[in-house]
Amino acid sequence: MSHIQRFPSAAKAASTNPLKMSQPLGAALAYLGIDRCLPLFHGSQGCTAFGLVLLVRHFREAIPLQTTAMDQVSTILGGYENLEQALRTIVERNSPAMIGVATTGVTETKGEDMGGQFTLFRQRNPDMADTALVFANTPDFTGGFEDGFGAAVTAIVDRLVEPSPTIVKTQINVLAGCHLSPGDVEELRDLIESFGLSPIFLPDLSLSMCGRQPSDFTATSLGGVTVDQIRSMGASVATLVIGEHMRIAGNALELKTDVPGHFFSRLTGLEASDKLIRLLAELSGQPVPAKIRRQRDSLVDAMLDGHFFFSRKRIAVALEPDLLYAVTSFLADMGAEVVAAVSPTQTLVLEKLKAATVMVGDHSDVETLARDADLIISNSHGRQGAARLGVPLHRMGLPMFDRLGAGLTVHVGYRGTRNLLFAVGNLFLSAEMDHDHHPAAHHDDHKTDGHKTEGHACGGGSCGCSAG
Repeated sequence: MSHIQRFPSAAKAASTNPLKMSQPLGAALAYLGIDRCLPLFHGSQGCTAFGLVLLVRHFREAIPLQTTAMDQVSTILGGYENLEQALRTIVERNSPAMIGVATTGVTETKGEDMGGQFTLFRQRNPDMADTALVFANTPDFTGGFEDGFGAAVTAIVDRLVEPSPTIVKTQINVLAGCHLSPGDVEELRDLIESFGLSPIFLPDLSLSMCGRQPSDFTATSLGGVTVDQIRSMGASVATLVIGEHMRIAGNALELKTDVPGHFFSRLTGLEASDKLIRLLAELSGQPVPAKIRRQRDSLVDAMLDGHFFFSRKRIAVALEPDLLYAVTSFLADMGAEVVAAVSPTQTLVLEKLKAATVMVGDHSDVETLARDADLIISNSHGRQGAARLGVPLHRMGLPMFDRLGAGLTVHVGYRGTRNLLFAVGNLFLSAEMDHDHHPAAHHDDHKTDGHKTEGHACGGGSCGCSAG
């Protein structure tokens, strides 16, 4: 792999089709996995509006999200009064179990002391002691979506989790990174419960973002892990930490409660899934259930059936870092060549990527690097570049607003890996079998009255046709 380029510098002065999403947006998604929670952006109304639209388009659900509505004067003089007023109004009108505050560039540029403001609010408002408050510093001028998500989960652990003198032998914690969809979380729940274990997911998007129809309007998140469950995480026997951006939160939880943590860089792929199942069997003391063994056999058979279509395929991938690592590792396992791996932010996990070119960039960089690719994997914002190149796009990650069921896709465990294998493999198979997508070619042996006629160049009939 001596041809690998690590982080080539981009010559352009501005991002023309951004891949990056902000820290506050990641924090908001983490807060949405808490039952009866209301995320609050400490910033201007515009900061909240754009994030709200993106989440609504992706999940196609009503998203509760509030703002402290900072203006020019309050930004310069200090925004504590706006923050206190917003918190009091939310508690009086909506009675949430928790309010999750995320700062924005407006307040972070001013340099407000969020820890001090938390303490001051508690002192001045003892009547609101029953409402859980979590403040996270999430400046949107640095870091990205994963950083904000991780910062919010770390803040939740610091504020709410309590050490426990007793241990519940069947209870385990799962710190689920933002690269896991609600469908992924539900799949993990099924796997864990198959071993007789009771998981506490932080956050639990499978209960709040899975698609539900409430009987009445609610201004807070509907479903998710409860505040009481979060406080009881210190009684668990182990913690599964999924994703590099959850490592700090995992370390904080272990340091505070002495619950041992087990880190997983990915849960997509045969080897990664085997590692998870072995640990669950060890923690539970039970043999692997027959249905999970059947799922593994099915994945192995699918890999055997599908590896012909992945071999030597050139793929460009642009996703958030931990999802980028999971997908590129899976593609390498299947024998494909990742010609470009583009991340919106710089993180340690990028050093482990198996790709010809790894860089921090945007969708315009993907368009440049994917000119000779057979497939692009990215979110819905990559569709214009893929269309200009005439390269198929497999949509993953967030946002995915031009497909239904984006939040319920499953890419983890044996079944999720099989789903991803079939989805990508079918794109390659379609390109070979569908004559409408074959490039026209001029063949000297196809002549009529001295003129060349057009045939299709499928590589000698590899698609099963009679072209020679």
